[in-house]
Amino acid sequence: QVQLVESGGGLVQPGGSLRLSCAASGFIFSIYDMGWFRQAPGKQRELVAAIASGGDRNYADSVKGRFTISRDNAKNTVYLQMNSLKPEDTAVYYCKAYRRGRVDYWGQGTQVTVSS
Repeated sequence: QVQLVESGGGLVQPGGSLRLSCAASGFIFSIYDMGWFRQAPGKQRELVAAIASGGDRNYADSVKGRFTISRDNAKNTVYLQMNSLKPEDTAVYYCKAYRRGRVDYWGQGTQVTVSS
C-alpha cells in the first residue's frame, strides 16, 4: 500500500537547521510532484515548498532563501533542508505526493519546534 513516512523533525534553537525526509513507497514516485506543507496550531495547512517530477521547484515567500527542497528518485525520497529557522516555522510538517488525475497521498507529519 502507499506510504509516505516523514522523519527528521525535532526541537531546534532559532537560527538552527533541520533536514526533513519523506520516504515513499507503493506508487511510482518519479512521476509524482512532491510537496512539503506545514500546519501550526490554529492555522490552516500551507504549502512550504514543492518539487515537480521534472525538478522545477517553488517556495512560499516566507521560506525563500532559507529552505531547499530536493528529491532522490533512486531512493524514493524527498527532502526539505531548513536553515536559519525561526520560531514562526514551528509546525507539523507533512509531505504530499500529487499528480493530475490521480489521488493525493499524505504522510502522517513530523513536528518541528523552533524555540530557545
